[in-house]
Amino acid sequence: MLRIALIGCGHIGTVHSYALAQLRGAGLIDASVTATFDPDLDRAALVAEHHQALACDQLEAALDEADVAWICTWTAGHVEAVAAAVERDLAVFCEKPLAPTIEECRTIADQLRGRPHQVGLVLRHAPVFACLADAVGSGRYGRPMTMVFRDDQYFPIQGMYGSTWRADVAKAGGGTLIEHSIHDVDLMQWILGPVAGVRARTSEMFGYPGIEDVAVVGLDFESGVTATLTSVWHQVMSRPSTRRVELFCEDALLWTEDDYLGPVHLETSSGVEEITGLPPEWIDRLTAPEVFAKSVAQYAEPSKAFLDALTRDGTAAEGFPSVDNALAAHEVVDAAYRSATAGGAPVPVPGSPAR
Repeated sequence: MLRIALIGCGHIGTVHSYALAQLRGAGLIDASVTATFDPDLDRAALVAEHHQALACDQLEAALDEADVAWICTWTAGHVEAVAAAVERDLAVFCEKPLAPTIEECRTIADQLRGRPHQVGLVLRHAPVFACLADAVGSGRYGRPMTMVFRDDQYFPIQGMYGSTWRADVAKAGGGTLIEHSIHDVDLMQWILGPVAGVRARTSEMFGYPGIEDVAVVGLDFESGVTATLTSVWHQVMSRPSTRRVELFCEDALLWTEDDYLGPVHLETSSGVEEITGLPPEWIDRLTAPEVFAKSVAQYAEPSKAFLDALTRDGTAAEGFPSVDNALAAHEVVDAAYRSATAGGAPVPVPGSPAR
């Protein structure tokens, strides 16, 4: 059985704890949380109680009880936690964003590359986005032309998130673009290919220094596709996290407002139809209340995939998405921040032909 140290027991750590417990309880993984760590020992103890695990007040003590480090701290805590896990030759699951700065992201990528790891860009496992990726990759609707992507969420220092650190640039590295829309940039590159350059504007409407609550980014892809990403943190408390994606191909419009199963609405000259993604076949074995089932599945599916790979392949296991996928998204986000600082001037993305 794989032993997991859950590092960070705030909102996202609790979500992962619940998903892992559901998978374990259903007999779907050969793994269990054996230790927890959080700077707030009471939080570590509360999460540990659900797994009959050891609650630790030191990072190293938790890692010493594990085969896998499951890193869910605030963003700035990833650097120390990844380094400590790598020093102990552990497999690593690291939440997104990788780190507050691009230099730290590159360091983490260097540490994780070539060893078993996975990054928490969970939307790559969402059936709805697999449908969009398939539509583009198949070529059956012609070439992709443009994508319009809107991501909005109420400012996540309140409500069910309650993550006050997200208003602290030293811990978060930035606002809605790096913290929330790192997912979106990753998806856009997965579906449309590498971004060559960006133009961006950001604003801080709510007055938290360095924490943008609006980001509007124009993206130029190496393929010639252009796209826009609008990312917003607002105060509409009835909208916890919502994405709308519109993808125009030469012969079709595809759009969705659901970021897990869909449906994808498909309009061609022949009419309109809906394509709904399917959840994993084992989802009915989970015991989560129906109101939580979708959220649990979004995290349980990539978690199960990584743990299955570790059980099957050991040190040769490859998680998906990888740190290189994550780093590619961070390079785009960093270029967008530099563009915004320069008043929206075009900025090439490192590694692209436009560099």
